[in-house]
Amino acid sequence: MDAVREQINKPIVVGIAALILGILLGVFYGWVINPVEWTDSAVEHLRIDLKEDYLRMAIDSYAVNKDAQLAQQRYTQLGDSAEQLLVTVQTNPGSASPASIEEFTAAVSVQLPETTPAAEEEPAEGSSFASIALPILCVVTLLVAAGLGYYFFIRSRESGDDYPEMETYPEETQPTDSWSETTIAEVSDEPPMVQFMASYKLGDDLFDDSFSIDSPAGEFLGECGVGISESIGVGDPKKVTAFEVWLFDKNDIQTVTKVLMSAHAFLDEAIRQRLAAKGEPVLAEAESESILETQTLRLTARVVDIEYGNGALPEHSFFDHLVLELAVHPKF
Repeated sequence: MDAVREQINKPIVVGIAALILGILLGVFYGWVINPVEWTDSAVEHLRIDLKEDYLRMAIDSYAVNKDAQLAQQRYTQLGDSAEQLLVTVQTNPGSASPASIEEFTAAVSVQLPETTPAAEEEPAEGSSFASIALPILCVVTLLVAAGLGYYFFIRSRESGDDYPEMETYPEETQPTDSWSETTIAEVSDEPPMVQFMASYKLGDDLFDDSFSIDSPAGEFLGECGVGISESIGVGDPKKVTAFEVWLFDKNDIQTVTKVLMSAHAFLDEAIRQRLAAKGEPVLAEAESESILETQTLRLTARVVDIEYGNGALPEHSFFDHLVLELAVHPKF
């Protein structure tokens, strides 16, 4: 114990210990507490799969608002890969109708070549190198600091040279970080800017409601909707056990999604973890509310009516019907 106190009183030991502690705290803060997040990136800099999602949403948006100028602007934002992405969407329409794809193609005045496999973009070498080099540099720095600390510690013990007794300094007061839990702002008491109702009934296997969000002046602000996320069991009709509620903001590159789950799916850890990849899992209950927020919009999804189906499947595992109220407020 006396040897430890003796080492603590040596400036070189205290300095090296502070260096190592500072590096560890810096790495922990930068990688865990407050990692770097990229925002406001141009569409052309997105990954190829996200560009494809953006183009599909642009096609769906044009099918609703028929704004050719806006469609051309969104298509141009995809950069050099726009034409190839449009070919990919034409080859694999997914949930988009071929008619809406053709209308969008005509609106942006693009002559599609014959269908060819979509080329995948290779990851940027710079970003890959940075993601590998940064952890290596941190580890090397820690090893060097630990080696220096060990060298000076052993050298001081072997030489027997003691540093002068340090005077007692006033105890340093460590600054306290005031952390507060981030909570979602309460929805304004003002009436919503727009409001929609989405209703599902067992047997509607193609259920996928989407709505355009326009300002009182008629300006397109984004879109929202509800669709089937997961079914359970086999046979027709589909036994839906989870829905996706989503919000798209034209001023935000990320579409926010939450997954409304049946009681059975929510309590099943395997199902809940699998669906968590699509969005935040939420238990669907009568009168429950889920809030989705983007850069300029806030969507409140309220369960107006809910009833589970009966059958051979587990209790409360699929929906007989579900009615949702979608209320959109602007964020100030």
